[in-house]
Amino acid sequence: MTNNDVLRRIRYIFNYNDDKMVAIMALADHQIARKQITCWLKKDDDPDYKACGDTELAIFLHGLINEKRGKKDGPQHPPEKRLTNNLILMKLKIALNMKAEDIIDTLKLADLRVSKPELSAFFRKPEHKHYRQCKDQILRNFLQGVQIKYRGE
Repeated sequence: MTNNDVLRRIRYIFNYNDDKMVAIMALADHQIARKQITCWLKKDDDPDYKACGDTELAIFLHGLINEKRGKKDGPQHPPEKRLTNNLILMKLKIALNMKAEDIIDTLKLADLRVSKPELSAFFRKPEHKHYRQCKDQILRNFLQGVQIKYRGE
């Protein structure tokens, strides 16, 4: 999945408009123009389409965490320069205040069965021997399950 796909899905799931997306970025201490958001949300074949970088998506996800759970005291956590599906899944887990069972149930809504040990492998450090890379299919199904959970579709 591209970062733009993740951004589009989150926007749809929570029914955010452009102004809300700008406000979420501001919650992560980052100012962005509304036009930039609209360029990221355009279809890939649109001439105004711009790719959303890893740092920008990380900033948005930090803002989403602040939006959903409240901002922590102290300085904002610096955005990652390189995002993986594992990190995206972790940040969404934190933002939505989910436990392992909640994620497993959410994946079941999208007709994907994952065991608790399989799931925990996604949240390990890459150097751990049981680390497993989160593939696009897992992230896509997770977002689909979140959509079903929050929008009832």
